[in-house]
Amino acid sequence: MARLLFNIVAIAGSAAFAGVMLAIGIILGAYWKSLAPQAFLDWFAQNNHFVAQAIPFVVVPALIGLAGSLYIGWNDGGRTLWLAASACIIAVLIVTFAYHLPSNAQFAAKTVPLNQVPGKLDTWLWLHGLRIGLAFIASILGIVAIAR
Repeated sequence: MARLLFNIVAIAGSAAFAGVMLAIGIILGAYWKSLAPQAFLDWFAQNNHFVAQAIPFVVVPALIGLAGSLYIGWNDGGRTLWLAASACIIAVLIVTFAYHLPSNAQFAAKTVPLNQVPGKLDTWLWLHGLRIGLAFIASILGIVAIAR
């Protein structure tokens, strides 16, 4: 029963994480790109905390589910798949901590020169797409792990 619970939480958490990031990328990303640089920085300074508040609700279950699934499945054939799924989420977190959080802080503090905002936002969105893909891959690997 614990195995099933951890597997469900790992897959649902990873897929929900990808879904939240997809919504941010599609909905907010398109909106942000429609704004003039100063308007974007103003919006980000006022509203970034709403975006940041959503992430723990999906990241924490993904991490707990992956850790539990990996632990319980360590001695069976699913270990490699759960390791790969965990590596995908860890890669998402590395990109987040290395690029997105510092960039978010710069956007919120309005310290990005206006002429650099469009390029920095494009990079932000490109790397965000990478994070979305990795989180979806993690959920797919989890499905494959329990389907074998």
